[in-house]
Amino acid sequence: MLKVCLYIIILTLTGDARQEVKSIMLSGHAQGTTWTITYFSEDSTILKQSIDSIFVSIDSSLSIYKPYSTIVAFNKSQSGTKIDEHLEKIVSLSRRFTAETNGLSDITIGPLTQAWGFGATKSVSLPGEQQVRQLLACVGPDNIIVRNDSLIKTMPCVRLDVNGIAQGYTVDIIGRFLESKGVQNYLVEVGGELRTKGMKQPINKPFQVGIESPSDDEFELTPMQQIISLKNGALTTSGNYRKYFENNGKKYSHIIDPRSGLSVDNEMISATVYAEDATTADALDNALMLMGVEQGLKFVEEKQNVAAFFIYKDAEGKIRDTASSRFYNLIDKNTIKK
Repeated sequence: MLKVCLYIIILTLTGDARQEVKSIMLSGHAQGTTWTITYFSEDSTILKQSIDSIFVSIDSSLSIYKPYSTIVAFNKSQSGTKIDEHLEKIVSLSRRFTAETNGLSDITIGPLTQAWGFGATKSVSLPGEQQVRQLLACVGPDNIIVRNDSLIKTMPCVRLDVNGIAQGYTVDIIGRFLESKGVQNYLVEVGGELRTKGMKQPINKPFQVGIESPSDDEFELTPMQQIISLKNGALTTSGNYRKYFENNGKKYSHIIDPRSGLSVDNEMISATVYAEDATTADALDNALMLMGVEQGLKFVEEKQNVAAFFIYKDAEGKIRDTASSRFYNLIDKNTIKK
């Protein structure tokens, strides 16, 4: 899923040349986007090839764009297929998020995203009401069952789309890999989804991330509105711009409500979510977009380890922003608008 660009701010390190710890950066392209890792270590202990192999492993399981992936095999099957480690973990996690969001975060949304033109292949026309009603029968966590080493579908039309969680999951996998190699201070970013641990070294200051600010058109953003300080945790953003199409003068967002089958059409422009891990943040940001500001704020305030920042249009069409109480603690006080 295409997300809001979060600008990563890594300050240039200055000081005594005798410092043993140095900043090491790796970067590349994967999952249809760019990725960057910044970590601090005495030696270059992490090779780019190791990170590339993680992307290959995850994409071979979860990518709806790789014809050889496990998820593509499942989607094409009539009754299901063998399941691998990554897909099994995603299915397990997604059940929890579906329950927590009252159905708004659901990986079985594949038939709907495909019908609306946001799947692996483009649709030639918008779905009608009857088609949407028919596809809704194919959506829902009860339509998939893990049995032994297989993932079973209850009907042939069931299809998975994990784009709303896969990049956050990837970020977490890479973060845990770095930790397994003894890295305790890092920032991992994939397509704007990010996770940090520890501090920038040797200055021992939190990582900083900038959130884009809206222009007069909610489908366009310009940098930079808020600066967030992170030392442990994850940040992801979902927005109704950059990935949309226009038909007869109306813009249709890629964010589809699994309960109604319709493209989101409310006051929301973007939702940025902080959580302890990127998988959780990624799974919740689309759901918050669908909830809207009032319900979204209530949802987040009731969660102990989650915070959120919202950009939206008010009743008069003016672009506004607000945040949950815990999110304000993350914002650099110099960037808070009076």
